[in-house]
Amino acid sequence: MTQIKRVGVIGAGTMGNGIAQVFTQSGYEVRLVDAAAPALDRARTTIEKSLGKFVEKGKLKAEDRDATLGRLSTGTDIQHLSDVDYVVEAIVEDAKVKCELFAMLESITRPDVILSSNTSSISITVLGAATKRPDKVLGMHFMNPVPLMTLVELIRGQATSSDSMSIATELCARLGKTALEAADYPGFIANRILMPMINEAIYALMEGVGTPDAIDGVMKLGMNHPMGPLTLADFIGLDVCLAILNVLHEGLGDPKYRPCPLLKRMVAAGQLGRKSGQGFYKYA
Repeated sequence: MTQIKRVGVIGAGTMGNGIAQVFTQSGYEVRLVDAAAPALDRARTTIEKSLGKFVEKGKLKAEDRDATLGRLSTGTDIQHLSDVDYVVEAIVEDAKVKCELFAMLESITRPDVILSSNTSSISITVLGAATKRPDKVLGMHFMNPVPLMTLVELIRGQATSSDSMSIATELCARLGKTALEAADYPGFIANRILMPMINEAIYALMEGVGTPDAIDGVMKLGMNHPMGPLTLADFIGLDVCLAILNVLHEGLGDPKYRPCPLLKRMVAAGQLGRKSGQGFYKYA
């Protein structure tokens, strides 16, 4: 663990910039890489705003904010990660694309470097098989928003070593996170339970059982959920929800995981939730 000083984060989207932030806040030098330069600019702005809120609330000193930002560097070239000590991948939820990336990371990074994925549903065993170091490939699934949520779901692939899992567990503790281990089954623990609930809420909406406000209100007021399932789906991204449900349906073969037709239509129409301005609710 003392050898992990420089961390590579790949993907500058919502999850990637949140992961980069928690590592930099915990004293690690972070190299954030994304193929799109505008995404990197947005990520830095988002991190600056997030840290600014911590300063306003008295949870972070201004000098610590500046030091945190000083530990963050960005770039579009994956070779930027050639000398990192640990990698967290947070790109699109597509098994083929992730496997191609992991094969590339295999040739770029040192053989001792652990390659972790923030995937919310894709097999860690499959990702590990794309490399020559499957014992050093594991799932490190952060929750959104990363700076605020304490859970990290750690996934052990078929070949992941106990040493790699121990290092990841200790790393989570240094980030102020709680690591809980899940086996390598589609959706792991979090999304195997969460996504069927969201899917059922969408079915209830499609069948006219209730309005979005009524469905979300029942779950908030009756089940004490902090937000309703349709609001949560908008927050996650309907395209992401659909991708995870497809992995569950294909991987487990049970019709109970079949994505709701309304969800498919909304994604096809580009109604993806908060990030597109329109989902089950409208956003400014």
